[in-house]
Amino acid sequence: MFEEIKKNAFEAISELAEIAKIKPGDLLVVGCSSSEIMGERIGKGSSMEAAEAVLAGISPVLQEKGVLLAAQCCEHLNRALVVERLTAVRFGYDPVNVRPWAHAGGSFATAVWDWMQDPVAVEHIRADAGMDIGDTLIGMHLKEVAVPVRLSVKRIGNASLVCARTRPKYIGGERARYVEEMM
Repeated sequence: MFEEIKKNAFEAISELAEIAKIKPGDLLVVGCSSSEIMGERIGKGSSMEAAEAVLAGISPVLQEKGVLLAAQCCEHLNRALVVERLTAVRFGYDPVNVRPWAHAGGSFATAVWDWMQDPVAVEHIRADAGMDIGDTLIGMHLKEVAVPVRLSVKRIGNASLVCARTRPKYIGGERARYVEEMM
């Protein structure tokens, strides 16, 4: 089962990266309920193995493309995010003093914390794209204009998968001209 989770996560992030045109230095938020992946209600069946399988599936693609990862914690940590300290510094995000664990923060955030070189938690980000595995509600961490991305991968394990990209706002009305590559 965990190999299938890893495979689905790899396929999903690969497809998202292509469709959303994710570039080096872009920030990707991932919310992941390992409980939902395992067929349990969110927050009721945390699985480090499932979380690690998702991370093993997405991390090679993120590393290859130079994409920065933000792992959303669960509601017990007010949906704080785990990022590399350098990412927090680059974007001006203030670290908060918390470390996720499986039952406060969630298995995925814990797996990401353990995987990162110098992790910190932050309260708010503005990500360029996102993956929501298991209805974790990542929308608050995306830039203002989020656009749904429909993938061929609809589920990871038993969890539903919803992805998004962002784009700059259109301003100026009918007389304005827009930069196509920004969309």
